[in-house]
Amino acid sequence: MRIYGNRQIKTLPGLETRPTAARVREAVFYRWGDAIADCRWLDLCCGSGAMGAEALCRGAAVVIGIEQSRRACALIHQNWQRVAQPQQTFEIYCIDVVRSLAKLRRQTFDRIYFDPPYASPLYTPVLSGIAQFQLLAPAGELAIEHDPKRPLSIDLDQFSPVLHKTHGSTALMLLQKSKR
Repeated sequence: MRIYGNRQIKTLPGLETRPTAARVREAVFYRWGDAIADCRWLDLCCGSGAMGAEALCRGAAVVIGIEQSRRACALIHQNWQRVAQPQQTFEIYCIDVVRSLAKLRRQTFDRIYFDPPYASPLYTPVLSGIAQFQLLAPAGELAIEHDPKRPLSIDLDQFSPVLHKTHGSTALMLLQKSKR
């Protein structure tokens, strides 16, 4: 798989991880553009690590990845190590995504990318955890990948939708902290 700057990253064979499609990655990074430089990026259910690798290539200061698969974590670490510059920091935690949120409670992130298996029950507990532990910076944005045939239920007291687009078999929803 190729990412920003025509860099190649490795992915696991088969369907254990589902790399974010190139056009979805393009849409996210086009939308967030210059906001990536020097940002704090959180990649939840990072799978192949492609989004975190792109964020590093585009100048994110800090990238934190959460992935449950041990095999994927090892590969993500190798990929991020290859693309990170000396002034950038990154960490990959091989842990359940819901449990990981409490461990991150004293940190805030400018950009959060959440891409769970589409049929998983993770959407509600992860969004609740992000709100409860105040992980999203006040001016930050959260992007969520989901199945376009399965609408997401969003707590509008916590988050305000900014954008919702479908790219083939992937829907992408961008949220900000609610100003209510």
